[in-house]
Amino acid sequence: MDHLNQSLKGHLIVSCQALPDEPLHSSFIMGRMARAAAEGGAKGIRANTCEDIAEIRKNVDLPIIGIIKRDYPNSGVYITPTMKEIDELMTVRPEIIALDATGAVRPDGRTLDEFYHDIRRKYPEQPLMADCSTVEEALHADALGFDFIGTTLVGYTEQSRGDKIEKDDFAIIRAILEQVHHPVIAEGNINTPAKARRVIELGCYSVVVGSIITRPQVITRTFTAEMEKLG
Repeated sequence: MDHLNQSLKGHLIVSCQALPDEPLHSSFIMGRMARAAAEGGAKGIRANTCEDIAEIRKNVDLPIIGIIKRDYPNSGVYITPTMKEIDELMTVRPEIIALDATGAVRPDGRTLDEFYHDIRRKYPEQPLMADCSTVEEALHADALGFDFIGTTLVGYTEQSRGDKIEKDDFAIIRAILEQVHHPVIAEGNINTPAKARRVIELGCYSVVVGSIITRPQVITRTFTAEMEKLG
């Protein structure tokens, strides 16, 4: 954990991800995207799938937050949802593994508490990040002992629907920071440099920025949507 404290604290982590239905879906492209992020000053990468992580490792020497997004029938949990995904990620050993830390039952029927303890028993030294959607979930993940608390899922779950991470000067982040003991990584809709700077000013350990840096179709849409207002 010491090397993570030195390399990530107060810095930018860039999320380099492209799902199968996106134009840039390619491990090769994500590797080059990570290299571009590093050249721009990023100090960490968040990446999806073992293939992408392995390719990114060839391109940059930066800590990686690794996840596997996988859909299971009848389950809303898709970020590193079961031990199968944990085992796969451990073959490429990302510095941090992130997983859904909401209260939803995992696809295999495990609760978050059960899943967390299963991981700790099998991989006791592996740093873990909790992807949360509410203050209550963040507090629970903190009490469980996650090494990092993330705001990744704010606004993306039923219990947080309509919430905005940046609303009222990042009120959700400020509430989490006031109550948890583990480092908080801000993530989710942080789409300007000023917002990234602000969450660090508030006391976040680091900040993850994704779409506004690494998804050209999303960036382009912000321009076209503004221009369409001309009628």
